[in-house]
Amino acid sequence: MNSKAKILLLYTGGTIGMRKDFDTGALKAFNFSKLLNRIPELKQLDCEIETISFEEPIDSSNMNPKEWARIASIIEENYLSFDGFVVLHGSDTMSYSASALSFMLENLAKPVVFTGSQLPIGDLRTDAKENLITAIQIASLQENGQAVISEVCLYFEYKLYRGNRTTKINAEHFKAFTSPNYPELVESGVNLKIRRELLLPRQQSTELLVHKKLDNNVVIVKMFPGMSEAVLAAILDIPTLEGVVLETYGSGNAPTEDWFVSLLIKAISKGVYIVNVTQCSGGSVNMGQYETSTAMKEIGVISGKDITTEAAITKLMYLLGQNIAQQDFKDVFETSLRGEII
Repeated sequence: MNSKAKILLLYTGGTIGMRKDFDTGALKAFNFSKLLNRIPELKQLDCEIETISFEEPIDSSNMNPKEWARIASIIEENYLSFDGFVVLHGSDTMSYSASALSFMLENLAKPVVFTGSQLPIGDLRTDAKENLITAIQIASLQENGQAVISEVCLYFEYKLYRGNRTTKINAEHFKAFTSPNYPELVESGVNLKIRRELLLPRQQSTELLVHKKLDNNVVIVKMFPGMSEAVLAAILDIPTLEGVVLETYGSGNAPTEDWFVSLLIKAISKGVYIVNVTQCSGGSVNMGQYETSTAMKEIGVISGKDITTEAAITKLMYLLGQNIAQQDFKDVFETSLRGEII
């Protein structure tokens, strides 16, 4: 009986799947059906690898909820046939996609590992090989016939993070991602150092539930000194608007001017959900700690606590698609669903 883990490698697009045409200097999509020939090191992994590629690879800047549903559908269709999934994705929006998929895949009992690279797979100094090889190795980890990791993760530059805890911090360095409020799950060195106490518990239910309905009538608004009342009013008056991720200062602070609070009250009274997240690179929202956030707490603004902006906006899309009762929405958002929040 074959005990090797079976891994499905899904290429959606991005730098990792490119190779340079040395005659023209142009980047072309890599043929992943010939992956083992191009990266013979993969044959040393104790797993079987199959590949699926988007017919037309997309730049991650063009990623959207429709493509997230495509990725989720491929995982759903192949869920029973494979032990783990590795999604190759452009790095620019990878944190958004990993966050979205974490909410869309309920009762996940197998690893879904996002990875990519800063340089093409055929480049001399590429980071693609290490990221790809280790992501596959991590996705194939099993104990007693069960996956060691059973959540959506992101692997980059020697570290595996919880996907919905990540953010991209650098466009040039190989260390492109960080997880500001949650430690890495695995660190790759001479050995893989797995921090088991940080992993999400394995789901007892074996039935994967895939939620493909996302509501993108949402917006991210970043506060800045001098924000115009007219500009914020125009945003909050968008007829189809259903949710706002408001990036505030420090621990969730914002202006106390009457016009600002009044605009929020008006939006909330119309049924618009407003989520308060910090625009700091780390830390948590604590509404009421300072006078400048007390008013927002009193009028029903949702606390994003230590959630990232990427996870906040995708969680908002997901929950809006679930038709949750208005009186329950705040409590549900402020509750951890996939380890995205304290």
